[in-house]
Amino acid sequence: MGGITRNIFLFCLISFVGANNAPIIIPEVYQLCEDTPEGSHAFNIVASDDEGDPLTFTLIDPNSAFFTINPSTGSVTVKQTLDRETGTVMKLGVSVFDGLNTVAVEVTIILGDANDNTPIFEQTSYEKTFEENTAVGTTLLKVSATDADTSDAAVVRYHIDEVTPSSGFDLFSIVSTTGEIKLSGSLNASLTTYYRLQINATDGGGKCHFAEKNFESSTAFAFITVLDVADLDPQFLSLPYTGSVKENSPEGTSVLQVTAIDRDTGINDAIIYSIEDATVDGLFGITSDDGIISVLSDIDRETIGDTVTLTVKARESKLNINGIHANTTAEVVISIVDVNDNPPLFYKCTDLTDERSCVTANEFIGEVDEHSLGFVPLSMMVSDNDTFANIELMLDGEYKDVFSVDPPIIISENTVQLLVRQTQQLDYEQTQQMVLQIIAIDREQTDFRTSATVTINIRDTNDNSPTFPEDTYKLEIPEHSPDGTVVDTITANDPDTMDKGRITYRLRPDSILPFFDVNQTTGEVYVVNATRLDRETRSLYSATLEARDSDNKPGTTVLEITVLDINDQDPVINRASYLEIVFEGENLSATIQATDGDDPDTPNSQIVFAIKPSTYSDWFEIDPTTGVLTNTVDLDREALDPNLNGRIELIVTATDKGDPPRSSSTTVVVSVEDDNDNKPEFNEKSYKFTVNEGGKGAFVGSIKAVDLDQTVGFNRISFSILNGSFASFIIQTVLEPPGYRGEIRVDPDSELDFESNRTHFEMWVEAADLEQKKAQVLVEVDVLDVNDERPEFTPVSPMAVKENTTLTDAVGKFLAHDKDTNHSLIYELVSVKCRCSGSFQSCNWFILDPTGEIRVNPDSTVDYEECDQAEVEAQVVDEYTEKGENSSQTTGKILINIEDINDNAPVFSPINDVSFVVSESANRGTAVEEVTATDRDSGVNRVITFEVTEVRFEDTFNVTTSENLLFNVRNTQQDDKYVGIIQPTTTLDVTLKGKYLVTVRATDTGGLWSAIVLEIFTIDESYKVELEFRLPVAEVEAKRAEITSTLFAATRATVDIISVESTTDETSRASGRTTMIVYFVYSNGTALTSDKVEVMLSDPQHSVELAALGLDSIGGTTVNPPPEDPLSYILFGVVGGLVIVLTVLATSLMCNRRKYRTKLKAAKAMNSASMVTSDNQKGGAVVPGTNKYTMEGANPVLNLNIDSTLILDLDHESSDVDKVSLNSLDYSNDMTYPEMDTNSHMRIIEEEEEGDAPPEYVEALDAALAQRNPKKHSNTPHTGFTNHAFNTTDL
Repeated sequence: MGGITRNIFLFCLISFVGANNAPIIIPEVYQLCEDTPEGSHAFNIVASDDEGDPLTFTLIDPNSAFFTINPSTGSVTVKQTLDRETGTVMKLGVSVFDGLNTVAVEVTIILGDANDNTPIFEQTSYEKTFEENTAVGTTLLKVSATDADTSDAAVVRYHIDEVTPSSGFDLFSIVSTTGEIKLSGSLNASLTTYYRLQINATDGGGKCHFAEKNFESSTAFAFITVLDVADLDPQFLSLPYTGSVKENSPEGTSVLQVTAIDRDTGINDAIIYSIEDATVDGLFGITSDDGIISVLSDIDRETIGDTVTLTVKARESKLNINGIHANTTAEVVISIVDVNDNPPLFYKCTDLTDERSCVTANEFIGEVDEHSLGFVPLSMMVSDNDTFANIELMLDGEYKDVFSVDPPIIISENTVQLLVRQTQQLDYEQTQQMVLQIIAIDREQTDFRTSATVTINIRDTNDNSPTFPEDTYKLEIPEHSPDGTVVDTITANDPDTMDKGRITYRLRPDSILPFFDVNQTTGEVYVVNATRLDRETRSLYSATLEARDSDNKPGTTVLEITVLDINDQDPVINRASYLEIVFEGENLSATIQATDGDDPDTPNSQIVFAIKPSTYSDWFEIDPTTGVLTNTVDLDREALDPNLNGRIELIVTATDKGDPPRSSSTTVVVSVEDDNDNKPEFNEKSYKFTVNEGGKGAFVGSIKAVDLDQTVGFNRISFSILNGSFASFIIQTVLEPPGYRGEIRVDPDSELDFESNRTHFEMWVEAADLEQKKAQVLVEVDVLDVNDERPEFTPVSPMAVKENTTLTDAVGKFLAHDKDTNHSLIYELVSVKCRCSGSFQSCNWFILDPTGEIRVNPDSTVDYEECDQAEVEAQVVDEYTEKGENSSQTTGKILINIEDINDNAPVFSPINDVSFVVSESANRGTAVEEVTATDRDSGVNRVITFEVTEVRFEDTFNVTTSENLLFNVRNTQQDDKYVGIIQPTTTLDVTLKGKYLVTVRATDTGGLWSAIVLEIFTIDESYKVELEFRLPVAEVEAKRAEITSTLFAATRATVDIISVESTTDETSRASGRTTMIVYFVYSNGTALTSDKVEVMLSDPQHSVELAALGLDSIGGTTVNPPPEDPLSYILFGVVGGLVIVLTVLATSLMCNRRKYRTKLKAAKAMNSASMVTSDNQKGGAVVPGTNKYTMEGANPVLNLNIDSTLILDLDHESSDVDKVSLNSLDYSNDMTYPEMDTNSHMRIIEEEEEGDAPPEYVEALDAALAQRNPKKHSNTPHTGFTNHAFNTTDL
């Protein structure tokens, strides 16, 4: 009955629709700017309908995601950002619905370009290194950026935004059009060794949708490293240097260390130290390598003083750029620390204010008038050379009580006097002398003590005058005796004791004093002025010598002083100079005359003549008595130095025989006149020259001749070619002291030709002076060929190089030849290109020597996996080319094949699916998971084998245990990948809950390997479902495929049938019942429990079909199909009457609720959308036992509280039938009534803000896996279903 009703309804519907025509969309091409903002109007879709029905516009694929359309007006609005660069032309699907008919077309949209792409640099950063002496103007590097836009928007300009440090901004410039960065200033590594340049690339701007022109720019960084060169002197650190050392320190004692550095930080040359100077030599030494100054010899502070200053030099071990060892010096001041090692000493001082007058002494004498009171001067000083010595003085001896010492305590040093305490003891008549000791004791070290004996003479009174032994003294002295010469010592006597040694002397009258004087204390009469003491002026002097005692009492005597003669007159030569002229070949005779003013009868006036040694003095001799000068050799003008112009200067001396002798000299010039007695002479016996062909007036060579005559009239030379030139050469005479040069050239009117028969010339050239004295020489000239042929390459076969090679030898060589006989070929690198991914691009794997040998670049690594072939292109140049081009017409190329080696370990491919195993069904050989791996090597090196190296099990409490190798790998290959299929080696334990951690290793043929740990989750026996059929085993097996398909349709899960067996119950066995053990598992590893399966299979949509297939119960629960309705048979009787009623109902339904079907479809989609949040549909591996993905935030099933009636325009006046129909779209009652299964996993989970108590889970696995994806913070809690029967594939 139901089928008949549906047929009648369909017939009425088709009849109704057939009367309506489909709408028409007017095709059009739309222009649209790619930068049109989202939400802006784009264009209108124009459509018409013959019936005038309201049209509904809808966007469909392709590209429907980029636009939205007003369903009523057809106005299209931009929804997502457009991009012309992905495609200039877009196709957009548009459908129009008039209520019954739908028409779909694709419209064309042409996107206009907007400047929406920034320039992109070829490299994110650039790095170069240069020495600091790099020339200004050098191109450092070149940057390049491209822009995907068109027209002006693709034109890129460059400029430098910033330089770090900023002080280097003016050092660099950039060519705005090419991106070449040039050096504009001098680099200095001592200021900085690093510059960072921020390079800006800006396009030419463009616009489309907006009126304002838009400019785009991007930046990249260039890093310039400055290498130091050796141009700075070293520098001492931590100046100034001061140190201290105790005196008497042993040799080798370290004092201090000086440190100097090479200011060329990039060079950091080793420093060599030395001591250049010292205020006291030999005390200290320095280690040359580390600058440690140490004691070299004994140090005595009391001898050398408190400080010693050293001048230390630091010298770099290597030459700098100027070819010298850079150095610097520093002063080191070393303080000598005093040690108490000296006893106090007594000093006798002639002047107590001047320490230099003090000498050590142990005996002192003092005088005192008898019965006098006061101090007794001793000229005594006590000193201890140690610093701050504390000295105590005391007296000892028979007369110690007569005197006291002052001061009693001395610090370091002081003068010492005696103070008379008992004046009555000073009695000259009883005692003329008193002796006592002064003892000086070092109070800090009493062992240091010294004593001095002091003798006190008691003076008598003065009552006598001085007297001389003689009344007159006759004295002699040579004239001009030096100042201070003692004539004689004359002293007077005074019997008074106080006058002993205290007599003073003087000469009288005062007129004698310019000539003679007397020492006031010693009585020595001495010469005052040697110049005035001239016997020839005055020979006798008379004076009175006066002596006075301490009381100024006088005594006199007479002195008669005679002045003796000495040799003090020089001989006088009668002429200041002599000039003697003589022609070469003649003899010389000249007389030199001189006189002497001394007495003729004495040796002082006898004269001896001589010649001072000189260059030509051996040519002459002089009579020592007569002064006659003669020559001893023949005089030859040519034997003289030409610069002397024939003049010989001799120095003749005249010396007397006095003691000491005196002499004078004169110059004698001997002029030797020239004579033409020499002919020209060539400097070579013969000459050979070469000349290139074709050069008119070309220089051939020079010959040289000299005439030894020294005057121009005799030595002027001219050259001429006598014969053999064949009018091809000329010669010119050129002055070239000391002779003349003949320059031979090709005749300007003639041209030499190597191809002619005459390529060798033998010419006789003559040299003649003005008097026609001549000489001849042979000159040979060879004509040479000119190098004018270009070199050519010789083809070379390809060669092979293994990747990663470190060979330094040549891997290949270019070959070239040159037709010229004289050539020198060098090779220059043009380019190196590598074939990477099938196309050639520039690389730097190889370098080229000038000899043509190709070598592997030591700064690069040859990698077969990156590029498998290289092409080296070179140019050959002939260095000896004289005419024409010197390089080959075409470049040479050599192909280098890169050979693979095993240098890459296998790489596993990512595994996105979750691995799981149904423990009960997993038998030996069952595929559980598969892994894939690739190896970048080629050939046999890329063959991979897999093996399981370790198996561990981690239960739901995260407790891990080691297992036997429960799994192995079956190796296979798929295309270019190697596949390892993981399979159990034995039956698995069905009671284990958790996951297996299986370590799989991939190894290539060379032994390189990598490993991965697989997580294989177990589906344990708690998920086992028992399905009981009321059919025997044979019939169930026959319907097995149909049963499996129906179970999959009901659960949407993979149906894993473990066994099909007869029911073990005797009653059931008798009735032929069958039990099927089944696991229901989703692809994300989620398994269904028996309760969940029961709910799903109880759905009437599937339960009827399963019941028909014999399913009786699920785990003991009976599945009852709905009973058949007996009224269905009655309806067949009245079907005719209902036809009319249904026709009316259909017409009413089509007229009044034409959009019902559309709303119904939308409601179905809404119902699905209420459980799905598109933001959470993310890729990645799923987590078994949950509906969640391992990527954060992924949950494909969310129950959003959406009021469907509002969305579908079902207001409060809508019929209940509509709402009931809407609710009937739910697929399972448990979604609408979650309270029906409170213990299942399919329950509502309310996600609250982080920090709330976590939800309780039925299984430990659910709780453990939930911790792998902690929930994000959310201000609004969300509600979701854990639905094992739903995944992204279902959506």
